[in-house]
Amino acid sequence: MAERTDIHLVENRRQLSEFIRFPWKIYRADRYWVPPLIAEQKRLFTPEKNPFYGHAEVALFLAERVGETVGRIAAIVNRAHNEFYGDKTGFFGFFESIDDKDVSDRLFEAAGEWLRQKGMDCMRGPMNFSTNEACGLLVEGFDSSPVIMMTYNPAYYIRLVEGNGFYKAKDLLAFWLGTSQPIPERVLKIAQKVSQEHKVCLRTLNMKRFDEEVERIKLIYNQAWSRNWGFVPMSDEEFYQTAKDLKRIAVPELALLAEIEGEPAAFSVTIPDLNQALKKIDGRLDPISLVKLLWYSRKVTQLRLMLLGIRAGYRRRGIDSLLYTETFKAAKRLGYIGGEISWILEDNTLIIRGIETMGGRLYKRYRIYDKRL
Repeated sequence: MAERTDIHLVENRRQLSEFIRFPWKIYRADRYWVPPLIAEQKRLFTPEKNPFYGHAEVALFLAERVGETVGRIAAIVNRAHNEFYGDKTGFFGFFESIDDKDVSDRLFEAAGEWLRQKGMDCMRGPMNFSTNEACGLLVEGFDSSPVIMMTYNPAYYIRLVEGNGFYKAKDLLAFWLGTSQPIPERVLKIAQKVSQEHKVCLRTLNMKRFDEEVERIKLIYNQAWSRNWGFVPMSDEEFYQTAKDLKRIAVPELALLAEIEGEPAAFSVTIPDLNQALKKIDGRLDPISLVKLLWYSRKVTQLRLMLLGIRAGYRRRGIDSLLYTETFKAAKRLGYIGGEISWILEDNTLIIRGIETMGGRLYKRYRIYDKRL
């Protein structure tokens, strides 16, 4: 007789701690997993410290079998999404489970029922918590660690998710570009032509005037991403929290702003892949771990180009080639061996073509799933 799986709503600190620490049971022997910072996970699930909760409701569930935790899931109602799209889509995220269909089915059932009670008619995910954070199920590219702020999961999760009736909504792509290869001559010519003909002023962000720079970035962001699939507007509090988080790890030479006649036209942000350092400290931030983190942070060899946006009126002018070229040159000059460009919507052919022209190769694929409730 199969052992019974019980589902519990997280309602106290002990359960939240179990929710946060459960991934260690799944990934302890997985050499590619990067343990998240426990302190950051606690902040993430504290409404008073996470502005996402200002427009969302979240329920956390644990699956237990014979007193042992065997899975977890979050159910999310994101009012910002539903107001923007005029739909009733709920989300699941932070999904982890042992390789047992009964466990995963019970978790999806609990999340789906909670969302139905909130009036939702579709469940989408995984989203941790939205497309503005880590999202997607890894479906290709299990032979390396994830870069910073990207997801990772065992391959069997595909079977568990699809076996529960979820179907593909959209794929998100990640490309790798090494700095040892030369920049294609064609790209260099386009970048030079763009700079001269359109009188593009390309500069690094001024960290001493951070608030002003954030306003410029926000203007570009809202116009550049608003028509992208899955885009969810961020509140001012969310945007500034994200900007402050990125400022702590940003390399000034790799945060670029393009202006034309004084108007913000495009920007890109490339950050060090601190996952290379985080792997060494097992989620802890005690004094010894902090010293190790600082030490290994100086030895990071790769990057993630995580944001590149161009305002609608400035597209198809080759500004992306200019941003790629200058980022590539700076990365090589700073000693990085290469980096990931992610994530890119699978049908964003313009950006994909530009990345491939630079020599980027598709090496990871993430999937967002839907299921009718």
